[in-house]
Amino acid sequence: MQNENGLKAAFYELENEEIIAIFSPLEEHQSYPERLHGGVATAVLDETIGRAVNIRHGGIWGVTVELNLKYRKPIPLDQELRVVARITRDTSRIFEGTGEILLPNGEIAATASGKYMKLPIEKIANFGTEEEWKVILSVNDPDFVDY
Repeated sequence: MQNENGLKAAFYELENEEIIAIFSPLEEHQSYPERLHGGVATAVLDETIGRAVNIRHGGIWGVTVELNLKYRKPIPLDQELRVVARITRDTSRIFEGTGEILLPNGEIAATASGKYMKLPIEKIANFGTEEEWKVILSVNDPDFVDY
C-alpha cells in the first residue's frame, strides 16, 4: 500500500470462501499501449490465490510453488477490475487454487491455477497482517463492498 506505483488492490473475503481483489491498473503498469502488462496480471492473480488460504486458515499464507496462466483478452488500464480466487485442494502443507481477472463487463480476461506451500506470516516477512488487511465484519461497515 505504501508503493506509489503499486496496484493498491483491496482484498475481500466472500461468504462462499472466495476472495476478491479490486484494483485499477495505472499507466505505470502498462505493456502495450493502454494494456496491462502480463507480468502484472500474473502478480495480481498469484497474490489473490495465495491469500485465499487465509479464509480457512487464519495466519497462514501461500508461497508459490507453481503457477500456470492463460490470457484470454487484453486487460485495459484505468478501469476497475476484479480478481476472484478460491482454494480447489487443501492438504496439511500444500493448497491449490484458481483465479480469474474479470473485465468490467464480467468477461474473463485471464485465468490462473497454482500450487502453494502454507506458511505463517512470521516465516515469510517481518510484519503482521493487520497492516495489510482490514477485516469487515458487517454490511454496515462503511468499507463493505457488495459483489
